[in-house]
Amino acid sequence: MLQLLKPEEHEIDRADFVSPDQMFAAVLAFVRRQYPVFLIATLTTLALGAAYLMVVRSTYTAQATIIIDTRKLQPYSSQNSLFTEVPVDSPAVDSQLELIKSDNIARSVLRDLHLAQEPEFSRYGGGFVGNLLYYFYQLFEPGDESQDELERRALREFSTNLSAKRVGVTYVIEIAYRSALPGRAAQVANAVAEAYINDQLDAKYQSARRAGDWLSSRIQELKQQALSADRSIVDFKSKNNIVDAGGRSISEQQVAELNSQILAARTVTTDARARLDRIEQVMKSDVRDATVTDTLRSEVVSKLRSQYLEIANREADLSTRYGSSHLAAVNLRNQMREIAKSIAAELGRLAETYKSDYEIAKQREDEAQRALDAAVARSQIGGQAQVQLKELESNSQTYRSMYETFLQRYTESIQQQSFPITEARIISSAGRPSKRSSPKTILVLSISCAGGLMLGFGISLMRDLSDRVVRTSDQVERLLATDCLATLPVLPAPAIKPHDAPPSPHEMRADAGAFWAVVHSPFSRYAEGLRSIKSAIDLNSRVRTGRVVGLSSALPGEGKSTTAAGLALLSAQSGHKVILIDADLRNPSLTKLMAPNAAAGLVDLVTGQRSFEDVVLRESTTGLDFLPTVIHAPIAHTSEILASEGMRALIERLSSTYDYVVVDLSPLAPVIDVRSTGHFIPTYLLVLEWGKTNIDVLERALANARPVRENLLGVIMNKADTNLLKRYEGYGTSYYYDPKYSQPG
Repeated sequence: MLQLLKPEEHEIDRADFVSPDQMFAAVLAFVRRQYPVFLIATLTTLALGAAYLMVVRSTYTAQATIIIDTRKLQPYSSQNSLFTEVPVDSPAVDSQLELIKSDNIARSVLRDLHLAQEPEFSRYGGGFVGNLLYYFYQLFEPGDESQDELERRALREFSTNLSAKRVGVTYVIEIAYRSALPGRAAQVANAVAEAYINDQLDAKYQSARRAGDWLSSRIQELKQQALSADRSIVDFKSKNNIVDAGGRSISEQQVAELNSQILAARTVTTDARARLDRIEQVMKSDVRDATVTDTLRSEVVSKLRSQYLEIANREADLSTRYGSSHLAAVNLRNQMREIAKSIAAELGRLAETYKSDYEIAKQREDEAQRALDAAVARSQIGGQAQVQLKELESNSQTYRSMYETFLQRYTESIQQQSFPITEARIISSAGRPSKRSSPKTILVLSISCAGGLMLGFGISLMRDLSDRVVRTSDQVERLLATDCLATLPVLPAPAIKPHDAPPSPHEMRADAGAFWAVVHSPFSRYAEGLRSIKSAIDLNSRVRTGRVVGLSSALPGEGKSTTAAGLALLSAQSGHKVILIDADLRNPSLTKLMAPNAAAGLVDLVTGQRSFEDVVLRESTTGLDFLPTVIHAPIAHTSEILASEGMRALIERLSSTYDYVVVDLSPLAPVIDVRSTGHFIPTYLLVLEWGKTNIDVLERALANARPVRENLLGVIMNKADTNLLKRYEGYGTSYYYDPKYSQPG
């Protein structure tokens, strides 16, 4: 906590990265600072949760289970039946859930069980809250309610307490009802399941009846249409002399046969043309490189190509060994040319053969095409009649099929009316519940606790962000870039007894302030904090004697005078020659406390009206000298007095005589006196009140006091509440204030 030397500059820059340890420490510090808010908010929400548990009514939930059995076979249905059930998918099951929760089912249950007049349904759920709402409603709309209004309220309350859900991806549906009475919950749940099944049966019966009525009238109409279509076919064939041969006319059979023949002829022509084109392409290229399938089928070409290749190999060997101009090589090349000519002549003969084959195939294709055209021309004469005949036959077949289908479905609809069957059935009836379903005590208290923690976090975060006062040494060092020399606990000021006689003008009152704790409690936390300040002064001073230290604060009432007096008493008690100067010319609080009857002081000494021996006072117990300030009338130019040459000369003379010169200065913010002391005070200490000094005011005050800012040795946090301090600094009351090494102040 104590740093002996003031750093001139920051050598280590903090990285932007925050480690997990730092994050955990920051969160822990936040909780430690604000834990009372968390505790109060949590206890408040828990109390609200407990009140909710006591006020709200207990409800019980009973559950009945039904299944939509898609595999069930209906005894009088066929595969093509009008009423064959469509496979049940997820949207269909969801539709059944909405049907269960519909007003139609609710009205049926309310009517069967006579529930509309029950308080649970007519008074917004009954219970304390429901009755309260009911009477509140009656205040604004008094009078008797109509039956429709009662029924709507009962339906609304019934729908609120009823729930239906699908079990996973199965076809099982759970119907649950919540009521204040366990028996009624089971009764209503079972009644809803029965009402749903009855509604399904009634819907199927009504659908089958309406379908049967419509089919009965439609069947007679279709029967007459089918008979009329059959008579039209017979009359048309007789009129146009149409004779069928296996269901097809003779001209149609001829066209089909000729069409097959022309397709085969075209295939042969295409193959012949392809061979001719290929052989012509080979003849245009180098015959030695001709490697088509047609040449391989010719024994002559194959033998010639074998000879050509053999001679070519020999010629290449002789040219390599004796040169291309050798006589044997030349003869071989001549033989190769003769063989190439022979191959070309043979290919020409093959080309003529392919050309002849192509012309023959083309001629056959043309003959087949002419025969087909003639057959088509003959068939067109009776084509219009065939088209009309097919249309009549199609109409007849359509009417006949529709008549048979509707007749079959009419029979099935009659069966459905006699035996209506639904896919849904009850697989588990609702039993009387033994435990209440709501409110759930653990859940309510858990939510209350979580809500309290969240509320506490929000309030704590707002308090933490809006807390612009000094509370920790790290905060001081980070904001002011200086050391926090000590944190002094708050001390109760000893009351002056009425019978104590005031001292004479040449005497100083002892035991007149809280700072006397350094004398009476030398092992206290307060005294230990002042020792750390004295050690910092000793190690920072450039000279061994005559250390001049000025103490100031940002605002009045922060304890600078008490701290200055305590530091002076501690130094004097340790055997040093110390003088304490009350230089707060606007409010000399030390003089009023320690020497209220002093006749002269600092102003008289600086102006030369009195001698040093006339104004200085000494405390006999510790040997502390005190230079008071006696103000007979308010002084407006106090800063000029402090900036005078006499003041500088006085401090220089005292620093040569005393080991420590402790100067109590005025606050920084209200007056400018401290700015006038920079020419004779080399070291300043700034006293802040823990938990009270505003950071913005402190920064502004230091910005306007350049001498103090440049020669500031460190900061002293005063009036710290040690019980609250441990919430802001974890080490504040642990090892730092260990009872083995300190005693309470």
